[in-house]
Amino acid sequence: MNSLERRAVGGLALVYWLRMLGLFMVLPVLAAYADDYARATPVLVGLAVGVYGLTQAVLQLPFGLASDRLGRIPVIVFGLVVFFAGSLVAASAESIEWLIVGRALQGAGAVAAAVNALLADLTRPAVRTTAMAILGISIGMAFLVALMIGPVLTAWLGLAGVFRLAAAFAFLAILVLLVLIPRPERREPTTLVSGLNAALRDTRLHPLYAGIFVLHAAMTAVFVAVPVLLSRRLGVDAGEQWSVFAPAMLVSILPLPILIWLAERRGHQAAVVLVCIAIAAVSLVGMTRVVATGSMFLALSVYFAGFNLLEATMPSLVSQAAQVEARGAALGMYSTAQFLGAFTGGAAGGWIMAGWGLNGVLVAAGGLLASWLLFAPRTPWRTLKAA
Repeated sequence: MNSLERRAVGGLALVYWLRMLGLFMVLPVLAAYADDYARATPVLVGLAVGVYGLTQAVLQLPFGLASDRLGRIPVIVFGLVVFFAGSLVAASAESIEWLIVGRALQGAGAVAAAVNALLADLTRPAVRTTAMAILGISIGMAFLVALMIGPVLTAWLGLAGVFRLAAAFAFLAILVLLVLIPRPERREPTTLVSGLNAALRDTRLHPLYAGIFVLHAAMTAVFVAVPVLLSRRLGVDAGEQWSVFAPAMLVSILPLPILIWLAERRGHQAAVVLVCIAIAAVSLVGMTRVVATGSMFLALSVYFAGFNLLEATMPSLVSQAAQVEARGAALGMYSTAQFLGAFTGGAAGGWIMAGWGLNGVLVAAGGLLASWLLFAPRTPWRTLKAA
């Protein structure tokens, strides 16, 4: 990467890390503390936990379209302001209804598509997968840090204090965006209708939308089943499960540079992606046979290694296959499919676990990933050469 690309990648990774840390910190504790709000019921508590995902799914495409029309940075700033406002609403909530409103507003700052589009604008195709991987790693690190510090901060500051801290993170992210991020080259803005048509009607993008839906549906199902498996079968308490997830995530990052080098520099992107789909699917089915934390650590490490490469590769492919003037719209559609997959995987995972148990969820998630191999060859592979 050149100096401008390093500055863009580092700055946007920090922006996304701050936002996602603020969003994730309450996940380990929200269900337990939300019972204290007025008129709380199990259904409304569940809605408070998950409503941010629904608003993100609904608004990714509008934010992506707006970034094509109005510019990436103004749209990202607006999304962070919405997240800031939602965090303050949640911090001041005294009833479960207002907590739900605050969480919905947090999700309504749906900037993922605009951030990915800005990163694509500021990087060359030869380094874009690496750039996307760094962004993905920042999200994974935010999740791991949130798992560890969320309960501690909530015990110290209270749930309202954690929401106020999330608002402070959003403010810092705005400062980083305005001060550190280079401005992309100005292009002739596209109309909303033409951008939407380009995102929906370009058949080259359809396998990518379907692939990210499958990837995140399986991933969410994994987080439905694996925490229960760790607790029931392996005796790892909920408060200690980060000690299995965190090392597995860290180890899974180690082969990522080699995989990206094979894909980008050696022109084996299709083969690398297909292999990663296969090993992720096999590792999920293999989790049904684990009898010790060591074997679960190994299975999770293999699964996350495949997941990380796929998570980095997919937006890079979308950014290259899409029309340049409709890149935000295409990445918005991609992000919508991503969050819809997460919602579907969570809902279906709970339903499958009720009927067929933990192994049923893992086999179904592995089978879903394996089904990706049927349409993955239709993906518009681009051989990425070093510039």
